[in-house]
Amino acid sequence: MIEYSNSNPPLLQDYAQLVHKLQSHVGVDQCEEEGMMMMMVQEECELPLIDLGVLITSESSSDEASKRECMAKIAKASSEWGFFQVVNHGVSSELLRKMREEQIKLFRAPFEKKASSGLLNNSYRWGTPTATCPKQFSWSEAFHIPLAKISDQASYGDFTSLREVMVEYAEAMQGVAKLLAGVLAMKMGRPKQVLEEICDENTCFLRLNRYPACPISPEIFGLVPHTDSDFLTILHQDEVGGLQLMKDSKWVAVKPNADALIVNIGDLFQAWSNDAYKSVEHKVMVKRKVERFSIAYFLCPSYESEIGSCKREPSASVYKAFTFGQYRHQVREDVKSIGHKVGLSRFRVQ
Repeated sequence: MIEYSNSNPPLLQDYAQLVHKLQSHVGVDQCEEEGMMMMMVQEECELPLIDLGVLITSESSSDEASKRECMAKIAKASSEWGFFQVVNHGVSSELLRKMREEQIKLFRAPFEKKASSGLLNNSYRWGTPTATCPKQFSWSEAFHIPLAKISDQASYGDFTSLREVMVEYAEAMQGVAKLLAGVLAMKMGRPKQVLEEICDENTCFLRLNRYPACPISPEIFGLVPHTDSDFLTILHQDEVGGLQLMKDSKWVAVKPNADALIVNIGDLFQAWSNDAYKSVEHKVMVKRKVERFSIAYFLCPSYESEIGSCKREPSASVYKAFTFGQYRHQVREDVKSIGHKVGLSRFRVQ
């Protein structure tokens, strides 16, 4: 018998309540059939692998051809996949190791301490409070931290060693994000600094994720299908696996690569690039016996920033101009009213 009250966080209890609610309306068989249709995976894939070394270390003009080739690969993967992985990215393996150790220590804390002690700007969350049925539920816990707050020593409580590591980690990811965003801007014919004007260390976020082992089924979402509401995301994951993305109208599982960071295009880059770069739906599936850890860096602008188009003529834009704040508000309203994110289609020019 599964003890609902002893899980940390109490995901079993929340999930059981959703299942009971759904079964009373549609029945078990229909519930399971709908869930399985959403979760079927056809194959495992290796994302495009891009070596950033030539962009980071090369100072010689004789390497211009190699740089152009690397930049072309980044743009191609962003257009065809919306996802790619990078190696020789400039973030030390020692820093990644230390950050993972601190992350694990943080999540090992008692649930009450994580949920009610104001840790990391009171950014702790678990499950999906807005879910109305199991297929909207995420079997995970996370700290979603604004970078503007990570230097605030008072928000770390007893986790004093986390602060120094996380500040260094955020700076390193900011460098990778700045490099990639600059490349993608230049490939659209714009200056590489164009996004730096609206995205900086005060507007971006880090999300520390833990996907606990799920004792009731391996076919449960760790993170429900979604696209990211940013310019781009940089993910450092462990070797457990579970990340899946939509490719050619089917779900494919991403094969973990211990040496790589995963990069994916967000909704804002798709809008800004006039659909040249693709924000692709993705999800995480949990494991029955093994927990999974990951850290995501989100390159975001300020809420007041207008997300226009890289096209200089407004009439050529695929989307209406909107601010990041307006977009986030629409996402929240959609989730509240219909249970899921609608995304960019709300802003597409008719």
